[in-house]
Amino acid sequence: MACFRESLAARGADSQVFAIDAGSSAPAAFVAGQATIVPRSTDPGFVDAVLRVCAEQNVALLVPTIDTELAVYAASAKRFADAGVTVSISSPAVIEICGNKRCTHEWLQAHGFPTVRQTDPHSAAADAAAWPLPLIAKPFNGSASIGIRRIETQLDLAALLEGGGSYVVQEIARGREFTVNAYVNRQGKCVCAVPHWRMEVRAGEVSKGITVKDHRLMDMAARVVEALPGAFGALNIQCFMDDAGDIRIIEINARFGGGYPLAHRAGARFTGWLLDELEGRRVAGTDEWMDDLAMLRYDEAVFVPGSRILS
Repeated sequence: MACFRESLAARGADSQVFAIDAGSSAPAAFVAGQATIVPRSTDPGFVDAVLRVCAEQNVALLVPTIDTELAVYAASAKRFADAGVTVSISSPAVIEICGNKRCTHEWLQAHGFPTVRQTDPHSAAADAAAWPLPLIAKPFNGSASIGIRRIETQLDLAALLEGGGSYVVQEIARGREFTVNAYVNRQGKCVCAVPHWRMEVRAGEVSKGITVKDHRLMDMAARVVEALPGAFGALNIQCFMDDAGDIRIIEINARFGGGYPLAHRAGARFTGWLLDELEGRRVAGTDEWMDDLAMLRYDEAVFVPGSRILS
């Protein structure tokens, strides 16, 4: 939100950032210029409600940031466009590839991109020699690291099977973990890719990170997002790279990542480029962003009357 505010201010635009959420206690709702409550994205009336808000507030650009909303917005992008609202969203095919870890793995393999070995829990339990422990188990459609388990023993694997749910099991990648924030313009070209080392992660989000201008990561990210069938705007790729330079991709997210503010501060202004494209300008991007810039996060509280979140 702060990044969009900065990009609007830099243009001297008489505009503000408006937030929507399914509840009244979201901190972002109190730091946005204005905010309102809409139904959850699973509600049949969600799209109509958001369209009404866009009409009432004269919204020109809508930027989804929650994984569970992406498929709905992708499927409804034309309805928003017909109402004069540009949605910063990739195609439904890209959302399906990125939002389902089975689809992600199959797509990466089919296109020759390096990734980790992956199977289902039953197959891992049935062939312990082929799947030596430890392993990582993830919900196939999970996000924000919710539900991720480290499988250290066969008892852990048995408990995973007994607990139900739909998981994938992956080998553990070697090396340092990186996120690469990438921007794809309307012509389908990746015009910027900014890797950062995920030094420390909390609740699935980077809390300490450092930009790393490594062209192996940058080139790989560009090839991935340009191969996706209809990518647009901000995406991010999570991967590991070992000391030998071998890269293993573990996830692709078709949205702004939680670590994007680091890329923004380094000089990769995706938010400004979205505004440029909204006005019909061609975005050329840049590789002239700051290397070795560290981001160190801390918690900050928002204080409001309790009646505002409980009503």
